[in-house]
Amino acid sequence: METAFFTTQLIPALNRGLVMSVKLIVPAGTFGLIFGIVIGTLRTYGPPAIRRVANGYAAVFRGTPLLVQLFILYFGLPNLGIYLNAYWAAVTGFILCSSAYHSEYIRGGLLSIKKGQLLAAQSMGFSTFKTMCYIIVPQAIRRALPGCSNEIIYLIKYSSLAYIITCIELTGEGKIIATRTFRYTEVFLFLGFYYLVLVTMASFMLQKLEKKYKIPGFGQA
Repeated sequence: METAFFTTQLIPALNRGLVMSVKLIVPAGTFGLIFGIVIGTLRTYGPPAIRRVANGYAAVFRGTPLLVQLFILYFGLPNLGIYLNAYWAAVTGFILCSSAYHSEYIRGGLLSIKKGQLLAAQSMGFSTFKTMCYIIVPQAIRRALPGCSNEIIYLIKYSSLAYIITCIELTGEGKIIATRTFRYTEVFLFLGFYYLVLVTMASFMLQKLEKKYKIPGFGQA
C-alpha cells in the first residue's frame, strides 16, 4: 500500500504538474530575457523620456511582490474588462517580473562597455541602431549571462506561485495530494526533489552556455 501511494497517486500527479511547470517556465524565461534586453538597453541608451518610463517599469516590478502582481493580473484586471485565464495570467506575470530583473543585469553589462566602442563604430559609418545591435548589446549579453542565468533559476522556483491563482502546476498538484491524504512529509519531500532536479538541469545547461559565450580575458581565468 505504501508503494501504491507513490506509483498510483503521487508520482503521476507530480508528473502532470511538471508538464504545466515547464509550459510556464519556457515561455516566461524566453520572453522575459528578450524583453529584459530591450528594457535594459532603453534604460541605458534610450532618450530621456523613454529612459524614465523604462526605469519606472523596472522599479515597479522589482519593488512589488510577484504574488501581488499575479493577483492584479488574475483578479484585478477583470474589473477593467480584461480577462486572462489562470495560465496566461501566470505567464504574463512571470514575464513582466523576470524582464525587470533581466533589465538590471543587461544594464550592468552595458555600463561595463567603454563608450569608445560606440564612438569608434560610429566613426566607421555604423548608425547608432546598428552599433547597438551588432557591437554593444551582444557584448553586454555575454557579460550579463551569469546574472541572467541566476534569474532563470529563480524563475523555476517562483513558478510555484502559479497555483495560488488556480494554475495547477507542480506545487499545486503536490498541495492537492497532500491535503487529500495528509501525507505532507512524503509529498513535499518528493516535490522538493522535483524542483532540485529542474534547477540542477537548468544550472548545467546555463553553465555550458556561459562557458561557450564567455569573453576571453574578461573576468577570472
